[in-house]
Amino acid sequence: MRVVIAILAAGKAARFGRQKLLETWRGNPVLEHVLTAATEAGSGNVLLVTGDEPFAELAANYSARVVCNPGFENGIGTSIAASADACDGETEALVIVLGDQPLVTAAHLRALVATWDGEEGGIVATSYADTQGPPVLFGSAYFSELASLNDDSGAKRILRAHAERVGTVTFEPAAFDVDTPDDLARLD
Repeated sequence: MRVVIAILAAGKAARFGRQKLLETWRGNPVLEHVLTAATEAGSGNVLLVTGDEPFAELAANYSARVVCNPGFENGIGTSIAASADACDGETEALVIVLGDQPLVTAAHLRALVATWDGEEGGIVATSYADTQGPPVLFGSAYFSELASLNDDSGAKRILRAHAERVGTVTFEPAAFDVDTPDDLARLD
């Protein structure tokens, strides 16, 4: 089974005011915590989707392949699309993780894969705070839909359109992402 884990790191960080993914938390950049979880999850296939940020060296430390999203300013959907476009014909599932979710663990990413039924039409979302969201695993049947995303609404509409196919794994810490300096301070 070939699963690709894509870390979305191409946001503008407008609410933070500077590049939040390189901010230090527990001794390492926020993004490094996510890269560690993705690498330790064991898929062996990690993508780092970037805009104009200098993450190549950090990605190389984790053997992550950098995918440049030149349309990142149009929203998260373009980064999801870049992730799907980067998958080859061997990829059976794509896990989308946000680069500003430093509390996501390798164990949770493995749980998403373990919960997946292995079918190309399967989806497994993370459940938290009475909602479903990232990290999310999409079977290969959804790659073309993901590749067509082009705005800031993300993949929510795909989750809603295929609600009967969505399994979930509860992981409350995934509700937390770093959008502001106050969010970063609340991590500790």
